[in-house]
Amino acid sequence: MDSRTKRQLSAAELDALARRALGTGVTASTELTDGYANAVWRLALQDGREVVLKLSPHPDLDQLSYERNLLRMEATAIELAAGAGVPVAPLVHACYDDPVLGGDYLMLAALDGVSWNEVKPDGEAALRRELGRHLARFNAVTGEVFGYPHAGIVGETWREAFLAMVTALLGDTERYPTPLPRPVEEIMTVFENAAPVLDEVTTPHLVHFDVWVGNVFLDLRGTPRIQAIIDHERAFWGDPIAEFVTPTIFGELREDDPLLAGYREVTPLELTPAALTRLDLYRAYLSLILLVENGPRQYPEDEYARLRDGATRSLTDMLDRLVRSSLSPRG
Repeated sequence: MDSRTKRQLSAAELDALARRALGTGVTASTELTDGYANAVWRLALQDGREVVLKLSPHPDLDQLSYERNLLRMEATAIELAAGAGVPVAPLVHACYDDPVLGGDYLMLAALDGVSWNEVKPDGEAALRRELGRHLARFNAVTGEVFGYPHAGIVGETWREAFLAMVTALLGDTERYPTPLPRPVEEIMTVFENAAPVLDEVTTPHLVHFDVWVGNVFLDLRGTPRIQAIIDHERAFWGDPIAEFVTPTIFGELREDDPLLAGYREVTPLELTPAALTRLDLYRAYLSLILLVENGPRQYPEDEYARLRDGATRSLTDMLDRLVRSSLSPRG
């Protein structure tokens, strides 16, 4: 990982930050190193609370286009999700353009559960069904504009916004040359030719777009249940069916998936041919993100190789399917 992508704060700086933000000092701090975008610490405070501090990269750091002001989108998504009844880590404090540190930071209530990625609990099908219900409530939140308003990548229609999102990401490859299975211009053409199916989406819905088991915390006391969905930085305003990409990453959404059953307990969803083509578009987009983001983040090769290979295969498969869909629409 490129050390420039994360900020470092001393114990004294963390204490001063907590005193400015919350009026209390820090008794202990632990840096959480799983993420690659923001610097994150778990802080024990003098008043007895525990919070998670998320600090954005320095504003001068070159990031991917959609990653500008990520923590502002996360704060928005957390508050909207909580209002919709979705379990999240509550937002304790948010500060943008901090005059001392520069950049943005959030403080969230610390969770006492465990990441689903670290355990294999009993009743995983029931948990997956519960997750589907939560995602349906998350996606029920609607907005005023499509895309990434925090990054200035938006559109009046979903087709306009999504193509702008893809254009921005492919444009990032000029700064961060990325091995891709097809030339950039050809990839963009595939997206453009398949884009008419996006016109079915007429209302901007809140989409998390990063719901994998590592971003789901479980409460294992008694019957396992979902304690919180975390890490909302990738959220955007768009098509709810995009939410199924990360929970089924590098796979397919099956009709017998408990996730889908739970989702349908809250809101109707039909996997029409056009909806499946839209899902292919979003799978291709996520694969592009996973490939291009290695430019600024410089993942350790031994950790990244499997993800890179999976993203490359998925992108290749999705582009081929989208070409076929454009020639012979699914319906």
